[in-house]
Amino acid sequence: MNLEAMTEYLDSLIDRGIPSFDCMVYKNHEMIYHHMGGTIDAEYTKPISGKELYLMFSMTKVQTMVAFMQLVEQGKVCLEDEVGTYLPAYQNVMVKKDGTVEKLMSPLKMKHLVSMQSGLDYDLERAGIIRVLKEKGAQATTRELVDSFVETPLNFVPGERFFYSLSHDVVAAVIEVVSGMSFGEYLEKNIWEPLQMKHTFFAKPMNDLKNLATQFICTEQGEIVPMEPSCVYQLSECYQSGGAGLISCREDYMKFADTIACGGVSKDGVRIIKAESIETMKQNLLCDAGREDIARDMGRKGYGYGCGVQVLLEPELIGAKAPAGVFGWDGAAGSCITMDTETGISLVYIQHVRNCGWAYDEIHPTLRDFVFA
Repeated sequence: MNLEAMTEYLDSLIDRGIPSFDCMVYKNHEMIYHHMGGTIDAEYTKPISGKELYLMFSMTKVQTMVAFMQLVEQGKVCLEDEVGTYLPAYQNVMVKKDGTVEKLMSPLKMKHLVSMQSGLDYDLERAGIIRVLKEKGAQATTRELVDSFVETPLNFVPGERFFYSLSHDVVAAVIEVVSGMSFGEYLEKNIWEPLQMKHTFFAKPMNDLKNLATQFICTEQGEIVPMEPSCVYQLSECYQSGGAGLISCREDYMKFADTIACGGVSKDGVRIIKAESIETMKQNLLCDAGREDIARDMGRKGYGYGCGVQVLLEPELIGAKAPAGVFGWDGAAGSCITMDTETGISLVYIQHVRNCGWAYDEIHPTLRDFVFA
């Protein structure tokens, strides 16, 4: 590890326009590094304290996948199961193929959802969503909105490509059906309470919370400016997005990351998932075309993708100093969670800047290599 260089690098982010950062590293349940800096208000006057709340966006996905794998362990759902078994709206799906639209002949399976190979996309203006919100308004539920996704044809036959999408929102709806709880209730009972994650909950489409750090956005001109505290992925007041819906804090996400890096057992000795299930999450599920897609479209050359996490498969291909097997994911405001079960090391990095492309291209890989070298 090169923690001194990591501190110098993190401090340089403030000079480059990132309003604030909070970074922590654990190894086998012990904190080995913590550094934060900057300000968390629109006026750049309030220093970061470490107690701030943030919109976590796609960092939600890792929790959704752990929840899903808990149910797999219990034999209540399987990666090979057809989605239509749980969501009847997904039994008769149409797909775009060779310039036409036809009935999907091969079933959409859970393994396609968890690995972003479902054929769905991230179009929040799709016809079904607009229809449900017009009919139900703020009371539109997770199940109602998820069922509406397939009123639009899939973009390709499931399993043939990788395309980042609303797939994990569909997984959340399946979890509701299988567990008999709302998605939020399930997470609270099976992840948040066992790990004492006391500051994690679902966002609203617009949020006004005392401890919520100001959200910023990087403009087309490269200027970083304040923006409203919105989460567009929370489609209604009652919707609970399995792909991008959570508000949380560094402390809670560190508890979660440390638990997963240590084989599913928390610092307090509470097991929330089996070590074998975490290894299943880390297995690359992408076909060759899918690996080309994630490398080209998301800049993840050398990586595969399993159950909601990218997995470093060929570190030598990209000159990475981290070992093969390091896994995790990130969020739309530039945060990331990175873990390694071989060493028990976990990293949580948080910032709150939308459209900050260099967070993924530079910041996250740089921090990964400082920690895992």
